[in-house]
Amino acid sequence: MTLLREAIGESLRRARIAQSRTLREVSTSARVSLGYLSEVERGRKEASSELLAAICQALDLPLSRVLSDVSAAMAEADGVPARPVPAAPAAAPADAAVATVSVPLGAIAEETRIVIPAPRAEKLVLVQAK
Repeated sequence: MTLLREAIGESLRRARIAQSRTLREVSTSARVSLGYLSEVERGRKEASSELLAAICQALDLPLSRVLSDVSAAMAEADGVPARPVPAAPAAAPADAAVATVSVPLGAIAEETRIVIPAPRAEKLVLVQAK
């Protein structure tokens, strides 16, 4: 059986490593001691909601995303089938082929990028990622 604190720690560690950040960088940004952050990541300490929020903010990661990842990981470990992600309703041009895909939570690798072609329009707004 997976403990909640272990699953949360694993999710936070994966996020930190994916950003190529050190424990020291994140602990300084989150204003949490390096040792305590290490204990949280290893699943040895139960983090409060305030501490989790501070760590997630330091990682520029929504707490809801961490909790969603943790929920999917725990369901998978318990052998519970994941619920499909509901498809958002979208308006498509009349000549476009539309497909709806249900993907279980956690089934897409963290480093996977989903690319959606830009709509044909005279005006496009470009947003720079952080």
